[in-house]
Amino acid sequence: MQFIGINHNGEPWAAALAGQRVLPLATVTDFWADPEGWQDKAATLVSGVPAGASSGASDAGAWLERGSVAEVPLVPAAARVICVGLNYKAHVAEGSFKDQELPPYPTLFARWTASLSVGNVPVPVPAGEDGLDWEAEVAAYIGRRVESADEATAAEAVFGYSTFNDITSRKAQKLTSQWTLGKNGDFSGPLGPLVSRDEVGDLRDGLQVRTLVNGIEAQNGNTRDMIFSVPAIISLISQTFTLHPGDVIATGTPEGVGYARTPQWLLQPGDTVQVEIEKLGTLTTPVGDISLRSRA
Repeated sequence: MQFIGINHNGEPWAAALAGQRVLPLATVTDFWADPEGWQDKAATLVSGVPAGASSGASDAGAWLERGSVAEVPLVPAAARVICVGLNYKAHVAEGSFKDQELPPYPTLFARWTASLSVGNVPVPVPAGEDGLDWEAEVAAYIGRRVESADEATAAEAVFGYSTFNDITSRKAQKLTSQWTLGKNGDFSGPLGPLVSRDEVGDLRDGLQVRTLVNGIEAQNGNTRDMIFSVPAIISLISQTFTLHPGDVIATGTPEGVGYARTPQWLLQPGDTVQVEIEKLGTLTTPVGDISLRSRA
Protein backbone atom coordinates (compact mmCIF):
# COMPACT_ATOMS: atom_id res chain seq x y z
CA MET A 1 0.00 0.00 0.00
CA GLN A 2 1.02 3.58 -0.63
CA PHE A 3 -0.20 6.63 1.27
CA ILE A 4 0.15 10.39 0.91
CA GLY A 5 -0.97 13.41 2.88
CA ILE A 6 -3.45 15.79 1.28
CA ASN A 7 -5.24 19.00 2.18
CA HIS A 8 -8.83 17.79 2.48
CA ASN A 9 -11.81 19.59 4.00
CA GLY A 10 -9.44 22.31 5.17
CA GLU A 11 -7.09 20.05 7.18
CA PRO A 12 -4.36 17.46 6.63
CA TRP A 13 -5.69 14.01 5.75
CA ALA A 14 -4.11 10.67 5.02
CA ALA A 15 -5.09 9.19 1.66
CA ALA A 16 -4.45 5.87 -0.03
CA LEU A 17 -2.62 6.21 -3.34
CA ALA A 18 -3.44 3.96 -6.30
CA GLY A 19 -1.81 5.09 -9.53
CA GLN A 20 -2.99 8.65 -10.08
CA ARG A 21 -6.04 8.28 -7.82
CA VAL A 22 -6.23 9.08 -4.13
CA LEU A 23 -8.76 7.96 -1.55
CA PRO A 24 -9.09 10.17 1.56
CA LEU A 25 -9.11 7.95 4.64
CA ALA A 26 -8.89 10.01 7.83
CA THR A 27 -7.25 13.07 9.28
CA VAL A 28 -3.50 12.66 9.71
CA THR A 29 -4.01 12.57 13.49
CA ASP A 30 -6.62 9.82 13.28
CA PHE A 31 -4.57 7.84 10.75
CA TRP A 32 -1.53 7.70 13.04
CA ALA A 33 -3.71 6.72 15.99
CA ASP A 34 -4.14 3.33 14.26
CA PRO A 35 -1.97 3.12 11.13
CA GLU A 36 -2.12 -0.65 10.84
CA GLY A 37 -5.91 -0.59 11.10
CA TRP A 38 -6.13 2.07 8.41
CA GLN A 39 -3.78 0.06 6.21
CA ASP A 40 -6.09 -2.93 6.44
CA LYS A 41 -9.14 -0.78 5.73
CA ALA A 42 -7.39 0.95 2.82
CA ALA A 43 -6.42 -2.38 1.26
CA THR A 44 -10.09 -3.38 1.21
CA LEU A 45 -11.24 -0.04 -0.15
CA VAL A 46 -8.57 0.20 -2.83
CA SER A 47 -9.22 -3.29 -4.13
CA GLY A 48 -12.99 -3.03 -4.08
CA VAL A 49 -13.97 0.49 -5.16
CA PRO A 50 -13.86 1.66 -8.81
CA ALA A 51 -12.45 5.03 -9.75
CA GLY A 52 -14.83 7.90 -9.10
CA ALA A 53 -17.09 5.92 -6.80
CA SER A 54 -17.79 6.51 -3.15
CA SER A 55 -15.80 4.32 -0.82
CA GLY A 56 -18.95 3.40 1.05
CA ALA A 57 -17.29 4.13 4.37
CA SER A 58 -18.55 6.95 6.54
CA ASP A 59 -15.05 7.87 7.69
CA ALA A 60 -13.44 7.88 4.24
CA GLY A 61 -14.11 10.02 1.22
CA ALA A 62 -14.54 9.36 -2.51
CA TRP A 63 -11.81 8.74 -5.05
CA LEU A 64 -10.07 11.88 -6.30
CA GLU A 65 -7.55 12.55 -9.03
CA ARG A 66 -4.11 13.06 -7.52
CA GLY A 67 -3.56 16.15 -9.64
CA SER A 68 -6.67 17.78 -8.17
CA VAL A 69 -5.45 17.78 -4.55
CA ALA A 70 -2.77 19.70 -2.68
CA GLU A 71 -0.31 17.28 -1.11
CA VAL A 72 1.15 17.77 2.37
CA PRO A 73 3.59 15.70 4.44
CA LEU A 74 1.97 12.62 5.98
CA VAL A 75 3.48 13.51 9.35
CA PRO A 76 1.61 14.74 12.43
CA ALA A 77 2.61 18.17 13.69
CA ALA A 78 3.80 16.72 17.00
CA ALA A 79 6.04 14.10 15.38
CA ARG A 80 9.76 13.82 16.02
CA VAL A 81 11.85 13.77 12.84
CA ILE A 82 15.19 12.22 13.76
CA CYS A 83 17.94 12.21 11.17
CA VAL A 84 21.06 10.05 11.03
CA GLY A 85 24.34 11.50 9.82
CA LEU A 86 27.31 9.49 8.56
CA ASN A 87 25.44 6.22 8.12
CA TYR A 88 26.98 4.98 4.85
CA LYS A 89 30.57 3.75 4.88
CA ALA A 90 31.54 5.52 1.66
CA HIS A 91 29.94 8.79 2.83
CA VAL A 92 32.08 8.76 5.99
CA ALA A 93 35.12 8.40 3.73
CA GLU A 94 34.39 11.59 1.79
CA GLY A 95 34.59 15.23 2.78
CA SER A 96 35.66 16.44 6.21
CA PHE A 97 35.12 13.03 7.85
CA LYS A 98 37.49 11.01 5.65
CA ASP A 99 40.23 10.66 8.29
CA GLN A 100 37.86 9.48 11.01
CA GLU A 101 37.09 5.91 12.01
CA LEU A 102 33.57 4.60 11.63
CA PRO A 103 31.46 6.04 14.45
CA PRO A 104 30.52 3.62 17.28
CA TYR A 105 27.04 5.14 17.48
CA PRO A 106 24.89 6.92 14.92
CA THR A 107 25.15 10.69 14.76
CA LEU A 108 21.61 11.93 15.43
CA PHE A 109 20.10 15.35 14.84
CA ALA A 110 16.57 16.67 14.58
CA ARG A 111 14.36 18.38 12.07
CA TRP A 112 11.23 20.26 12.94
CA THR A 113 8.12 19.20 11.10
CA ALA A 114 7.81 22.78 9.83
CA SER A 115 10.80 22.13 7.54
CA LEU A 116 9.10 19.20 5.79
CA SER A 117 7.62 19.38 2.33
CA VAL A 118 6.51 17.12 -0.52
CA GLY A 119 7.52 16.51 -4.10
CA ASN A 120 7.50 19.28 -6.71
CA VAL A 121 7.49 22.06 -4.09
CA PRO A 122 10.34 24.54 -4.76
CA VAL A 123 12.96 24.96 -2.04
CA PRO A 124 14.66 28.37 -1.67
CA VAL A 125 18.39 28.96 -1.36
CA PRO A 126 18.80 30.92 1.91
CA ALA A 127 20.61 34.25 2.04
CA GLY A 128 24.34 33.86 2.52
CA GLU A 129 24.50 30.33 1.12
CA ASP A 130 26.44 29.52 -2.05
CA GLY A 131 23.77 26.96 -2.87
CA LEU A 132 22.09 23.94 -1.36
CA ASP A 133 23.33 20.36 -1.03
CA TRP A 134 21.38 17.17 -1.67
CA GLU A 135 21.21 14.09 0.52
CA ALA A 136 19.11 11.23 -0.86
CA GLU A 137 17.73 9.15 2.00
CA VAL A 138 15.22 6.49 2.95
CA ALA A 139 12.81 7.74 5.61
CA ALA A 140 11.33 5.16 7.99
CA TYR A 141 7.97 5.79 9.68
CA ILE A 142 7.19 4.49 13.15
CA GLY A 143 3.86 2.66 13.35
CA ARG A 144 3.80 1.47 16.97
CA ARG A 145 4.82 2.86 20.35
CA VAL A 146 8.47 1.93 20.97
CA GLU A 147 10.02 2.09 24.43
CA SER A 148 13.32 0.45 25.47
CA ALA A 149 12.99 -2.00 22.58
CA ASP A 150 15.39 -4.64 21.34
CA GLU A 151 16.16 -4.71 17.62
CA ALA A 152 13.60 -7.39 16.81
CA THR A 153 10.82 -5.38 18.45
CA ALA A 154 12.09 -2.20 16.80
CA ALA A 155 11.96 -3.83 13.37
CA GLU A 156 8.30 -4.69 13.83
CA ALA A 157 7.53 -1.08 14.77
CA VAL A 158 8.37 0.22 11.27
CA PHE A 159 5.16 0.99 9.38
CA GLY A 160 6.71 1.95 6.06
CA TYR A 161 9.27 3.95 4.14
CA SER A 162 9.49 6.86 1.72
CA THR A 163 11.97 8.80 -0.33
CA PHE A 164 13.46 11.80 1.47
CA ASN A 165 15.87 14.55 0.51
CA ASP A 166 17.72 16.06 3.47
CA ILE A 167 18.47 19.29 1.61
CA THR A 168 21.18 21.11 3.53
CA SER A 169 22.46 24.65 3.94
CA ARG A 170 26.14 23.80 4.34
CA LYS A 171 27.43 27.17 5.53
CA ALA A 172 24.84 27.26 8.29
CA GLN A 173 25.52 23.63 9.17
CA LYS A 174 29.25 24.22 9.58
CA LEU A 175 28.97 27.28 11.83
CA THR A 176 29.07 25.07 14.94
CA SER A 177 29.33 21.41 15.88
CA GLN A 178 25.53 21.28 16.09
CA TRP A 179 23.81 20.85 12.73
CA THR A 180 20.29 22.09 13.52
CA LEU A 181 20.50 25.41 11.69
CA GLY A 182 21.70 23.97 8.40
CA LYS A 183 19.18 21.15 8.47
CA ASN A 184 15.94 23.10 8.93
CA GLY A 185 15.71 25.48 6.00
CA ASP A 186 12.23 26.36 4.76
CA PHE A 187 10.75 23.54 2.62
CA SER A 188 14.09 21.72 2.74
CA GLY A 189 12.80 18.29 3.79
CA PRO A 190 10.67 16.89 0.95
CA LEU A 191 9.12 13.45 1.43
CA GLY A 192 7.63 11.13 -1.16
CA PRO A 193 4.65 8.78 -0.76
CA LEU A 194 4.79 6.35 2.16
CA VAL A 195 5.14 2.72 1.01
CA SER A 196 4.14 0.08 3.54
CA ARG A 197 6.86 -2.15 4.98
CA ASP A 198 5.45 -5.32 3.45
CA GLU A 199 6.07 -3.89 -0.04
CA VAL A 200 9.62 -2.79 0.72
CA GLY A 201 11.15 -5.54 2.83
CA ASP A 202 14.36 -5.24 4.86
CA LEU A 203 16.69 -2.39 3.88
CA ARG A 204 19.63 -4.65 4.72
CA ASP A 205 18.75 -6.69 1.64
CA GLY A 206 19.64 -3.62 -0.42
CA LEU A 207 17.80 -0.80 -2.18
CA GLN A 208 19.50 1.37 -4.78
CA VAL A 209 19.60 5.06 -3.81
CA ARG A 210 20.31 7.62 -6.54
CA THR A 211 20.34 11.40 -6.91
CA LEU A 212 20.07 13.19 -10.24
CA VAL A 213 20.77 16.92 -10.60
CA ASN A 214 19.39 18.31 -13.84
CA GLY A 215 19.44 14.73 -15.11
CA ILE A 216 23.09 14.13 -14.19
CA GLU A 217 23.78 11.38 -11.67
CA ALA A 218 25.24 12.75 -8.43
CA GLN A 219 24.73 9.85 -6.00
CA ASN A 220 24.47 6.11 -6.55
CA GLY A 221 24.53 4.01 -3.40
CA ASN A 222 22.81 1.08 -1.78
CA THR A 223 21.24 0.62 1.64
CA ARG A 224 23.47 -2.45 2.11
CA ASP A 225 26.25 0.10 2.79
CA MET A 226 24.50 1.38 5.94
CA ILE A 227 26.62 1.26 9.09
CA PHE A 228 23.61 1.17 11.43
CA SER A 229 20.44 -0.70 10.48
CA VAL A 230 17.01 0.83 10.96
CA PRO A 231 16.16 -1.57 13.83
CA ALA A 232 19.45 -0.71 15.55
CA ILE A 233 18.78 3.03 15.24
CA ILE A 234 15.22 2.73 16.55
CA SER A 235 16.32 0.49 19.41
CA LEU A 236 19.02 2.95 20.45
CA ILE A 237 16.70 5.95 20.38
CA SER A 238 14.01 4.08 22.31
CA GLN A 239 16.36 3.51 25.24
CA THR A 240 16.26 7.27 25.90
CA PHE A 241 12.85 8.43 24.74
CA THR A 242 9.66 6.79 23.58
CA LEU A 243 8.84 6.81 19.88
CA HIS A 244 5.24 7.13 18.74
CA PRO A 245 3.33 6.38 15.52
CA GLY A 246 4.06 9.07 12.96
CA ASP A 247 7.62 9.74 14.12
CA VAL A 248 10.13 9.64 11.26
CA ILE A 249 13.70 8.35 11.09
CA ALA A 250 15.76 9.68 8.17
CA THR A 251 18.38 6.98 7.72
CA GLY A 252 21.35 8.82 6.21
CA THR A 253 22.76 9.39 2.74
CA PRO A 254 25.32 7.58 0.57
CA GLU A 255 28.44 9.14 -0.91
CA GLY A 256 28.28 11.80 -3.61
CA VAL A 257 27.14 14.94 -1.79
CA GLY A 258 28.01 18.22 -3.42
CA TYR A 259 30.10 19.94 -0.74
CA ALA A 260 32.68 17.11 -0.69
CA ARG A 261 33.59 17.58 -4.35
CA THR A 262 36.41 19.67 -5.81
CA PRO A 263 35.11 22.10 -6.88
CA GLN A 264 31.95 22.00 -4.84
CA TRP A 265 28.75 21.30 -6.73
CA LEU A 266 25.72 22.91 -5.08
CA LEU A 267 22.12 23.42 -6.13
CA GLN A 268 21.30 26.80 -7.64
CA PRO A 269 17.99 28.52 -8.48
CA GLY A 270 16.60 26.89 -11.60
CA ASP A 271 18.10 23.47 -10.84
CA THR A 272 16.03 20.33 -10.32
CA VAL A 273 17.09 17.53 -8.00
CA GLN A 274 15.58 14.04 -8.08
CA VAL A 275 15.90 11.28 -5.51
CA GLU A 276 15.28 7.82 -6.95
CA ILE A 277 15.00 4.90 -4.54
CA GLU A 278 14.21 1.36 -5.56
CA LYS A 279 10.65 0.30 -4.57
CA LEU A 280 9.92 3.82 -3.27
CA GLY A 281 9.84 5.89 -6.45
CA THR A 282 11.17 9.27 -7.54
CA LEU A 283 11.01 12.50 -5.54
CA THR A 284 11.48 15.70 -7.54
CA THR A 285 12.36 19.09 -6.04
CA PRO A 286 12.95 22.33 -7.97
CA VAL A 287 15.26 24.97 -6.52
CA GLY A 288 14.38 28.65 -6.32
CA ASP A 289 15.70 31.88 -4.89
CA ILE A 290 15.20 33.48 -1.50
CA SER A 291 11.93 35.13 -2.55
CA LEU A 292 10.23 31.76 -2.13
CA ARG A 293 10.61 32.08 1.64
CA SER A 294 7.59 34.38 1.66
CA ARG A 295 5.46 31.20 1.52
CA ALA A 296 6.84 29.92 4.84
